[in-house]
Amino acid sequence: MGFPRLPGVAALLTAGAVVVSGCGTQSTLRTAAPPTSSLAASVAPPAAGKSAPAAEPEPAVVAPRKTLRLGAKGSAVKWLQKRLIELGYRPGKVDGQYGTTTLAAVWAFQKVNGIKPTSTIARRTWEALETPKAPRVLVPNGRPTRAEVDLTRQVMTLYVGGRLKLISHISSGSGIPYCETATWQGRKQRFCGSATTPTGDYRTTWRVSGWHRSYLGELYNPIFFNGGIAFHGALSVPLYPASHGCVRMPMNVAEELPGLLGKGVPVHVRGKFRR
Repeated sequence: MGFPRLPGVAALLTAGAVVVSGCGTQSTLRTAAPPTSSLAASVAPPAAGKSAPAAEPEPAVVAPRKTLRLGAKGSAVKWLQKRLIELGYRPGKVDGQYGTTTLAAVWAFQKVNGIKPTSTIARRTWEALETPKAPRVLVPNGRPTRAEVDLTRQVMTLYVGGRLKLISHISSGSGIPYCETATWQGRKQRFCGSATTPTGDYRTTWRVSGWHRSYLGELYNPIFFNGGIAFHGALSVPLYPASHGCVRMPMNVAEELPGLLGKGVPVHVRGKFRR
C-alpha cells in the first residue's frame, strides 16, 4: 500500500509533537543466543603447477568534490546516490535530487565513517565516499543472515548470506519514561513504559504489511523481534533516540526490509547512545 509523502527536513530533525510511531517496552522477551558460524568463505588453492592470475587493481574512485546542500540537483547528486547504493545504503531513487530520503542515507554513511552527521556534503564526506569504512561488526561469529542494531551510532546493518546487504539510519528508544492515555480496544487506557530498546539477542517474529495501529501510535511495515519492539518505518527519524522503544527507520527502507528480513532471523542489539 502507499504511504504519505515524507515531510521536510525539519520533521526528520525533530521528534515532532504528534506521535506517529513508537511501541511499548513493558516486556523484553529474549531468545537464547543463536549458534555461531563463521562468515569466512573458503578459497580453493590454484591447481598444482599453476599460479593464480594476478588480480587487476580496481580503478580509483573519484568523487565530484562539489559542496552539496539539501535541495541540490544535478550530476553530483546522482553520483552521490549511486555511490551510496554501491556501498549498501538506501538513498532512494537515483534522480539527481538531494531530498530527505537521500539525507537519511547520508547520515547513516557519515555515522559509519566517523563524521558528525550533517546535511552538507563537503570534503570529509567526499573523501570517505572515495575510501569508505565498513560498519563495525557487532557479532563477528553471528549467523550469515542477521540484523545488527548499533545503539551507539544509531545504525542498523543487515547481512544476508554472509554479505552486507543494507545499512540504515535509525532512531531507537529515547530512554525517557512515559505514561500516555490512549483509546485501545474500545476504551481509554493508560500505558506506561521505559522507552528503551533493550540490548540482547533476539529473533524476528510476526509482522504486518502497511500501517499498523498500536496503542502508542502508527507503525509502517513493522517487523517485531522482542515482544512489542519492532523495526518499522516512521515519518520522523531524527538524529537522536526518540521512539517508545522500537527501531524507527526511513520509510523507503521499511518498504524494502520485509523482502530481505524473514521470520526467525537473529537480531543483535548492542551499545548505548550518549547524548
